[in-house]
Amino acid sequence: MRGEWRTKEPIPFPASLVLESGAFSYSKANEAMQARDAAGATRMHTTPGTPVRSQKQFEWMRLKFFGASIVAAVILGIGVPSGWSQQMQEKPHDLELSRAVRPWEFLPVTGTRAGLLGNESGRMEAWVYPLKIFREFHLEFHTEGRDLAAEALARTVTVRPESATILYAGDTFSVRETFFVPVQEQGAVILLDVETEQPLEIEAFFHRDFQLEWPAALGATYLDWSAQQHAFYFGEEQRKFSALVGSPTAAEPRSEFQTNYSERQESSFRLGPTAKGKESRLIVIVGSLEGRAAAEKTYQHLTADYAKLLKDSSEYYRTYLEKTVSVELPDTQIQQAYDWARVSMLQGMVTNPSLGTGLVAGYRTSGEGQRPGFAWFFGRDSFWTSFALNASGDFSNSRTALDFISKYQREDGKIPHEISQGASFVNWFKDYPYPYASADATPLYIIAVNDYVVESGDAAFAKEKWESLRKAYEFLKSTYDARGLPQNLGVGHGWVEGGPLLPVKTEYYQSGLGAEALRALSNLARVTGREEMSKSLEKDFEKQRSLVNDSFWIADKKRFAFALDKNDKKVDEPSVLATVPMWFGLPSEPHAVPMIQQLADFDHQTDWGMHIISNRSPLFSGGGYHYGSVWPLFTGWASVGEYRYHQTHPAYANLRANALLALDGSLGHVTEVLSGDYYQPLSTSSPHQIWSAAMVVSPILRGMLGLETDAIHHTVKLTPHLPADWTRFEIENVRVGNDTLLLKYKKEEAIGDLKISGGIVLEAGRTSGSEECTIEFRPAISLHAKVQKVDLNFKPIPFRVEMNGEDQHVIVHFPIGNGKYLLRILTTNDFGFSVDSGLPTLGSESRGLRVVSETWSASRDKLTLEVSGVAGGEYELEVWNAGLIQKVEGAEFGRKPGWITLWIHMPPSDSDLYSHTKVVIHLWAKVPPG
Repeated sequence: MRGEWRTKEPIPFPASLVLESGAFSYSKANEAMQARDAAGATRMHTTPGTPVRSQKQFEWMRLKFFGASIVAAVILGIGVPSGWSQQMQEKPHDLELSRAVRPWEFLPVTGTRAGLLGNESGRMEAWVYPLKIFREFHLEFHTEGRDLAAEALARTVTVRPESATILYAGDTFSVRETFFVPVQEQGAVILLDVETEQPLEIEAFFHRDFQLEWPAALGATYLDWSAQQHAFYFGEEQRKFSALVGSPTAAEPRSEFQTNYSERQESSFRLGPTAKGKESRLIVIVGSLEGRAAAEKTYQHLTADYAKLLKDSSEYYRTYLEKTVSVELPDTQIQQAYDWARVSMLQGMVTNPSLGTGLVAGYRTSGEGQRPGFAWFFGRDSFWTSFALNASGDFSNSRTALDFISKYQREDGKIPHEISQGASFVNWFKDYPYPYASADATPLYIIAVNDYVVESGDAAFAKEKWESLRKAYEFLKSTYDARGLPQNLGVGHGWVEGGPLLPVKTEYYQSGLGAEALRALSNLARVTGREEMSKSLEKDFEKQRSLVNDSFWIADKKRFAFALDKNDKKVDEPSVLATVPMWFGLPSEPHAVPMIQQLADFDHQTDWGMHIISNRSPLFSGGGYHYGSVWPLFTGWASVGEYRYHQTHPAYANLRANALLALDGSLGHVTEVLSGDYYQPLSTSSPHQIWSAAMVVSPILRGMLGLETDAIHHTVKLTPHLPADWTRFEIENVRVGNDTLLLKYKKEEAIGDLKISGGIVLEAGRTSGSEECTIEFRPAISLHAKVQKVDLNFKPIPFRVEMNGEDQHVIVHFPIGNGKYLLRILTTNDFGFSVDSGLPTLGSESRGLRVVSETWSASRDKLTLEVSGVAGGEYELEVWNAGLIQKVEGAEFGRKPGWITLWIHMPPSDSDLYSHTKVVIHLWAKVPPG
């Protein structure tokens, strides 16, 4: 259930002023909201768009803001059946996504010990880590004298966190194939629901591919039919590695063979005929590193208990979502993407029997090879993902991932880059060049441990890892050049691993991480009781911060160099990698903002995310893995950095691009890398990339909502930068030490006829725990707005206003104890605008509007926008509090239901796809009467 306020005695707020909301299940609230705002959106991905609100809806929200309101509890029973059948597919599911089949799209179903990786046509390969069992699994339907390939009849795909279903339909029959991998088992199950008018039988085919994950190998392997298990048995000469693939109804096995005269690589079995009506069939796949007996035991377990395992897996994901940080947002697509991104990250947790449990980087089919995308363990992938896990309150998996990587730290302190799942079968760490290839993993390790300790309050982990952290720091220092900058050359690659951007001596990215690692270690020293060391490291950090920013800043071009070359010359190639130091707040605002404004233009930012370099660069190629493609990772870096420096429009465009990617492509997941020229993934991309999912979560929580928790000092900071058309959000399960908090935000514009101010209301309270904590609330309002008063539970409270070049923040501190706390910030003349953004059709070029910069006059009554868009194109801005507009230059007024809009007509151009223009908005000092 949603968190109830913990209170000894309810605070008697007047009903006319309190914003009440019922306590109800997050998943049910999400269903209700989706049903209201986007009927069917959970079932079918639709074209992205900004929700349109009618004037009647606005009046209702105003009454709700200033009058009484009660949101009734929504109680919807969603049962999980005890067995599997066609009825199971007809039950509603909170996170169900469905669409017409795209045969080429990746379809993963994974647990912590096994995975089915394939595509939406139904072709699959099976893994029980680190074993690959088969590839090219597919079905064939035998009916009415015909042999029908299943992939030709695949019509609809439906995904849920625990399973995926493909619906096949012929003239007289349908088959629902549900792929399911139990969370903790070394195997998988395929459920088949048949409905037919005529006799039908299903045959399952596969290619045996019984091998260890790259770079290990089993040598000679074989396949036998086991009549007792009704299954094919996979074995090898040492009889250590085993697998079984079969069905309780399996019959008529046909095995692969090879002779001097002919061969067949496929094996198959039939599942028994269905004469007419409805029947169900089952296929079970298991693997073992402990011999045949262990494989048979697992096979029997999955065959007998699949229904309970399916229910347990569904509950596993449901519980995870309920216990980590939940949000309720007005944009149902971003809402869905956030929830799926948390699931997608969780599915990166893998247990390898020989190595332990950690985060893998991502999934893709391996084909005839033994490399399933990046389904092995990576240092920097784990660290960037840990920031999202921490922000969402999943401290357990974050700690597990950090601990796993630290176990394989090199003796000199260097942190691993990657660890294959086959590493225990070869001399991985000495005979291969990959384990310690990167230089950035080492400073990222220190930063990630600090982030975990601060947000979780787990000081014991810092003490446990102190020697490891010290060694990592010593290694980092050993890489400094004569100026004191950490090097890539001769040490390991930074972000860029190859291509025309190399060689360089050190990247701004790498040097920025090196500086932030000093600040992180300073805090960890303080947490572990090393005060003098902490103070010394803090001084070192301030020096390093200045050194880094001065070394890479190109003053005349107002941007940071990508890197320093071997001769310490600045490499003037503006890159999104500069937003990584911005993520941590390293550059000054006068340096960061003009750099962001260059990155916000069309040559860097596409409708689907950020290029690594400008498409105007002679080094650029849209297919260049490290010199032109779009990475959701880059897009997330940019969004968080842009929000930190109050560049909200490019930040939100990047956030939304990543979010929408989770609902396109491989449903529920975000791909690794896309073309820089056209909206489509690179042909080599891993479609389910874990840190890409993390870059949905971090821009929402750390960026747009500005959520920061410090369990060591029992503080929560909330710095929301919301789109102008957003009037509400909720955050539940914010963990601060032993406390959990529920935060509810609402915003209203002034109602001129009633002489009532608009403003912001924050409701806050504990849903569990008993320790007092402090909230620092810092909402953004426009520079044109005026703050009239701030009160807490209807009593005045001190506040201050902090201004920057783009907005201003009202800053309020207040303690949270027992009961509910109602903070009101009453304002006048707040103003804003929003830009509708979405993904283009597959294969299309970028065509969206870019808000490159916003400039306010000294008197704060004139706002100048520089925008870029397709030459000759038209774009629409939605305006908040449009009554303040006196006149507009460079745009004209429009209207759609519930909104005043501004239409921008881009200048035509014969030479460039994109052009630039300026829009100047003149504002009244206050809304004029009438």
